[in-house]
Amino acid sequence: MPATMREAFIESTGRMLESNPDSVVVLADIGVSQFRDAGHFKYSGLEDKFAERFINVGIREQLMVGVAAGLAKEGFRPLVHSYTPFLLERPYEQIKIDFAHLGLGGIFVSVGASFDTASSGRTHQAPGDVGLLKLLPDFDIHIPGHADEAAVLLDHATSGEGRVYVRLSEDTNAVARPVEPGKFHVERRGSLGAPAVIAVGPMLDRVLEATADLDVTVLYATTVMLFDGWTLRDTGATEVVLVEPYLLGTSASEVSGALHDRPHRLLSLGVRNMELRKYGKPEDHIRAHGLDADSLRDSISRFLSLR
Repeated sequence: MPATMREAFIESTGRMLESNPDSVVVLADIGVSQFRDAGHFKYSGLEDKFAERFINVGIREQLMVGVAAGLAKEGFRPLVHSYTPFLLERPYEQIKIDFAHLGLGGIFVSVGASFDTASSGRTHQAPGDVGLLKLLPDFDIHIPGHADEAAVLLDHATSGEGRVYVRLSEDTNAVARPVEPGKFHVERRGSLGAPAVIAVGPMLDRVLEATADLDVTVLYATTVMLFDGWTLRDTGATEVVLVEPYLLGTSASEVSGALHDRPHRLLSLGVRNMELRKYGKPEDHIRAHGLDADSLRDSISRFLSLR
């Protein structure tokens, strides 16, 4: 099995290229080396093996998306890849018009997450990415928390036809869960009607540590669009804590929509909308945004004590 999410991505891309002759990879310099370099796992050297289906446009992210959309319009299945801000924020208008407005399908796979490369500064950080894509119609959005889960979600994306975003991260959980695209995994059940804590992707391990002795149901979300409101409703919870590895409150409207006919309380935890100008390391950002296990424990305990 792949050791990292990036390895899972390369292997999934290899399977896509082997099984679908209409698949094509479009890059803007970033990521080229990982497809070119020989490695110890099966799917190395993909750029040489499928040279006619790798397109590198250079450091031109808007062009990368435009070329991918043109290929999609001609019947190809494009996979577009870069660091999160270069994949989504810089060419956002092209995604909006060339893909969403024209109703075209494609796969967008990012690395870097909110602050994996924290030391590179704000240019390489993108905590608002999921919220940005939510503004566009018909995007499936997957947030794996482990390399094995990334493989499942990537294979599902490459075998489909719609618009899909897969957000890869260096921050991972220790053990993979049996995830199913579009469904929450019930990690732990509390008593009937106990509060529900929704842990998104790599937040699961810290949520489990923070709630170890609390009577809560823990739901694990690796797909946030479409949002699995039915599993949330089935818990019977009227108190919900949403823990996201990107901008806090991104999926708050989905929680409220799922419980629209029930009086409920919601606590959103995630990356705060603030600038950290001393870049530090990812773990420094996790603590600063209150997403380490101790901070999560304090926030959740205070919320549940206000009944």
